[in-house]
Amino acid sequence: MPRPATAQSYSGRLRRVAAHIAAHLDEPLDLERLAAVACLSPHHFHRIYHAAWGETAAETLSRLRLHRAAVQLLTTVAPITGIARRAGYGSLAAFSRAFAAAYRATPSAFRARGSLGPRASAPSSNLTEPAMAVVVQDRPPMRIAYLTHRGPHDQIGPTFERLYAWAAPRGLTGPHAVGVAVYLDDLRAVPPAELRTQAGVSVAADVGDDGEVRARTLDGGRFAVLLYKGSYAGIAAAYAELHGWLATSDEARAPAPVVEVYLNDPHTTAPEDLLTEIRLPLR
Repeated sequence: MPRPATAQSYSGRLRRVAAHIAAHLDEPLDLERLAAVACLSPHHFHRIYHAAWGETAAETLSRLRLHRAAVQLLTTVAPITGIARRAGYGSLAAFSRAFAAAYRATPSAFRARGSLGPRASAPSSNLTEPAMAVVVQDRPPMRIAYLTHRGPHDQIGPTFERLYAWAAPRGLTGPHAVGVAVYLDDLRAVPPAELRTQAGVSVAADVGDDGEVRARTLDGGRFAVLLYKGSYAGIAAAYAELHGWLATSDEARAPAPVVEVYLNDPHTTAPEDLLTEIRLPLR
């Protein structure tokens, strides 16, 4: 683990880079430019960045652009050629190859499938498979460090990147930690631009506030739990399943936030292999 002073220095540099990438997704971002943002030589920056994320800065940029493209495919009727150009691809063929490599479906097939991503409860991803299973389970309290994101839920990714830029140099990421999103507001009552979400990572009980990064302990208790497998862009299908289950069950929702727990790392996991546990609190 880096010494505290070194970790703090790297953390600040990586957070600047994460914020810069998020704010300039539509611009060319080569290694030299990002190294300059970090105030490091390109060679040193590349080594530090890859050690922290398990991917290069170019791979981060591609991943974030493709995720944005996946959201656009599911939530807009924009032409695929325009989505491809915005993702940084000069031809539809190049975009289709890159998208299919990441999402295991061509852009047109992904859009046609809609928000119904692969299910965690079955190996097939066709539309006749069984519904995602909802189970009622107890979960213990969880300590998290977090940053607060304000805005649409599907735009929370850059906030997580900034959080992990703080956490990685401190040894707070890896197999022992999971990402966590805490949804503080009701989509039906709060405009998208004003939604508040805590983008967090699980930490030990003794981790406290550190500048803009805050810490809290999430309550344990009874939850309706659904395990969703697939890209974050298609998670709306899991929520439809969960709320449909609640409407036909004898359970009642508790007045506490819904929590998503990300069981694998989006930096190193293919989008369609991502596992997300959705926890809806029950009375």
